[in-house]
Amino acid sequence: MKKIVTVQDISCVGRCSLTVALPILSAMGVEACPLPTALLSSHTLYPEPYFLDLTDSLTGIAAHWRKIGARFDGVYTGYLGSLRQLDIISDFIDEFRGDGFVFIDPVMGDHGRLYAGFTPEYVSRMAKFCGKGDVIVPNLTEACLMLNREYIGDEYSVDDLKQILCDLTGLGASKAILTGVSMEPGMLGAAAYDSVSGEYFLCMGDRVEGSFHGTGDIFASVCVGSLANGGSLGEAVERAVSFTCESIKFTKNDPSDRRSGVNFEKALPILTK
Repeated sequence: MKKIVTVQDISCVGRCSLTVALPILSAMGVEACPLPTALLSSHTLYPEPYFLDLTDSLTGIAAHWRKIGARFDGVYTGYLGSLRQLDIISDFIDEFRGDGFVFIDPVMGDHGRLYAGFTPEYVSRMAKFCGKGDVIVPNLTEACLMLNREYIGDEYSVDDLKQILCDLTGLGASKAILTGVSMEPGMLGAAAYDSVSGEYFLCMGDRVEGSFHGTGDIFASVCVGSLANGGSLGEAVERAVSFTCESIKFTKNDPSDRRSGVNFEKALPILTK
């Protein structure tokens, strides 16, 4: 069984980050080893969550893993909340990546804006950090920020998408996935590029109107599980788009509190097949 360490925060209420990554990777037959960067009583769609910064714990966890000889088949990073965490996890990747792959989701913005607390310096450092990855998966906002490119929304031509993907691999990762892209009204999906083979991939699903928190974490986690199990880049993107769309459809039909996040649990049987 493949073993992936996933570096993200954990929210006790609300589906995002580790509470998404752990069950999805497990459902795909991958052992998920969490390296938590922060503990929150809930994700930030709820007001004033309790927050415990675990930055100082990261090096201690890594030291114990070093002592017991822990080895992993991949490192998957999500939300990293500070420049110091970027430095610590950069060193962690150098030590623990081994022969495995590094998958980086540069979580820092959406809809053309940075998330609260992030700065232009963080964007620059994240772009450099992405050079440690084998696969990076920014959304369009994050890609434009790292490439100093104007954000014009989610509708781009095929040629524009190819150029953005090519520029993303120029940051250092050999493969790039771009999420939240649209080629026509009513459709939404992802595009990808493998700079080694020169192949481009495009996968679209039905756009479901509304705002759905945590879809990026779902998408990235399915990609990681697929790649860990030997799937190609194109297969990983196709499976991630399909599963994310199905999860959103379950959520759309669920009358419960939308703030809790996407109801991916009901779609998990799809991943176990």
